[in-house]
Amino acid sequence: MTTLAIDIGGTKLAAALVDSDLQIRDRRELPTPASKTPDALRAALKALVEPLQTQATHVAIASTGIIRDGVLLAINPLNLGGLVHFPLVQTLNDLTGLPTMAVNDAQAAAWAEYRALADEISDMAFITVSTGVGGGVVSNGKLLTGSGGLAGHLGHTLADPHGPLCGCGRVGCVEAIASGRGIAAAARDDLAGCDAKTIFVRAAQRHEQAMRLVAHSAAVVARLIADVKATTDCQCVVIGGSVGLAEGYLVLVESYLAQAPLAYHVKLQAAHYRHDAGLLGAALLAQGE
Repeated sequence: MTTLAIDIGGTKLAAALVDSDLQIRDRRELPTPASKTPDALRAALKALVEPLQTQATHVAIASTGIIRDGVLLAINPLNLGGLVHFPLVQTLNDLTGLPTMAVNDAQAAAWAEYRALADEISDMAFITVSTGVGGGVVSNGKLLTGSGGLAGHLGHTLADPHGPLCGCGRVGCVEAIASGRGIAAAARDDLAGCDAKTIFVRAAQRHEQAMRLVAHSAAVVARLIADVKATTDCQCVVIGGSVGLAEGYLVLVESYLAQAPLAYHVKLQAAHYRHDAGLLGAALLAQGE
């Protein structure tokens, strides 16, 4: 059984063939279209999967946003160039002629990371800090998705009631502050207009404002982890995403979490599957594993 796995993120689209032994081959990437039209996303997905689809038996999609009945509902439309509602499963089924399923990308990544740890734990949370902030929760060995697909959207919990407006419509969400987009939006003076990647480079060069921005993101994520621990009593929290896996970021998060009372401490670790966790998790779920 070979899965055509697709990962739809706010910055890039990825696709790969995943064999039943979880070997990834023929990985491809394209930038996520900035256009607000469904046609632009459909065209990008078509270009992405065409070279791969004849070698697959089914399609598994991990996508940012809420997945409900196969439809992508963007909780933060800014992360998908303004796209709010997109018939994801039907689109890929039409493009490939293959059976298709879809799940939120962080939920998928949580499942892959849980499977990598399943011999050790039964309760865990996954947090991805990237263009946005997402999450997934595994409780007693089961992935929580929720009746409406919202479960695990940890980035849209409250960080600061006086904070910036989030793309989801709430004020002060974790995502609005700690994400790559949030870090860039808070930059001022000589860092104004820089993206998160540039700010991390400047932080490594000991630029004072850049260091403060990165540290603030890490502190907010640490507080989120304490909340997740209090809510789920998870045994482990796995951190992924381009920001979450940036050099030195996890160490910062650990240092802030260590300042919380002991009851909120929990084991932290970087994503085992790094940036492929979403692809692999979707493939595992599609294969019923």
